Amino acid sequence: MSGLRVVDLRSDTVTRPTAAMRAAMAAAELGDDVFGDDPTVNELQRVVAGRLGYEAALFVPSGTMSNLCALLSHCQRGDEYLVGQMAHCYRWEGGGAAVLGSIQPQPLAQQPDGTMALADLEANIKPDDAHFARTRLLALEDTWGGRVLPMDYIEAATALARRHGLATHLDGARLFNAAVAQAGPGGDAWGQARRIAGHFDSVSVCFSKGLGAPVGSALCGSRELIARARRWRKMAGGGLRQAGVLAAAALHALDHHVERLAEDHANASLLAEGLQGLPGVTVPPAQTNMVFVDLAPDKAAGAVERLRAAGVLCTGLYRLRLVTHLDVGRDDIVHAVRVLREVL
Repeated sequence: MSGLRVVDLRSDTVTRPTAAMRAAMAAAELGDDVFGDDPTVNELQRVVAGRLGYEAALFVPSGTMSNLCALLSHCQRGDEYLVGQMAHCYRWEGGGAAVLGSIQPQPLAQQPDGTMALADLEANIKPDDAHFARTRLLALEDTWGGRVLPMDYIEAATALARRHGLATHLDGARLFNAAVAQAGPGGDAWGQARRIAGHFDSVSVCFSKGLGAPVGSALCGSRELIARARRWRKMAGGGLRQAGVLAAAALHALDHHVERLAEDHANASLLAEGLQGLPGVTVPPAQTNMVFVDLAPDKAAGAVERLRAAGVLCTGLYRLRLVTHLDVGRDDIVHAVRVLREVL
């Protein structure tokens, strides 16, 4: 692709640290986090837990490990968790809870907005009977496919779980995208993130997606839950040593990259609007930083490859996914729209 202008819309995980983030990483005070004495990791855990309203947090290498540690800490061998059929912690994380924890997932059909019908949730909570796995946990995801879970649904679903004695976990890999979208222009994104998280016993947040850090997620919860999760992190190979160099990037992201997610959302809306009206192409409005492009069969064949050859990188087949992020500006979106319209 030498000489070709490339706009990478494959994911918000492709970002590279900004100069200011690199400076923060270079200046980080370090220790050994396995011994619990890396001051920058400890500060990150204190900050993210406090801002989201939890007692404690644990820095881990990835969102997959964060969700895994949560599931293993909430559930025991022979337990089960209720989860969406297309939820990340069920479908896209290698079956870790089942393979490594002997925890049974009970996947349920999701509505177009990512919710599961409350009647379905209640009907799938097993009675206390030796024939069944013990239903222990409800796991939700926000955002899901770029869509924001409605607050009234979060309130109702978690209240239902509590009535039945279930714990609740939120895969909030893009929690801050949801918070920025719900808070609106000039709104209190951190306050909204805390309101969302306040309905859950634990939440996983990712620093290497929309927030633009190179590595890492955090699991937030009670001190007891995080103590259990720390043991699981060690067992899963996630105990890092001088991890403060990575935690410094996450701290910088929390301080500087949360409110700016609104720019990514605006760029996604610009992209979705720019693709309207193409024959055989359907583009729903963007809620956050993801745009989905549904293609008629005659349009779909080789679409990803043809777009790549023209300098726009994306993923998908009959449905393309394009994700805006820190490294993509408005000019890039205008260029990408032009290429997409020509190719499609």
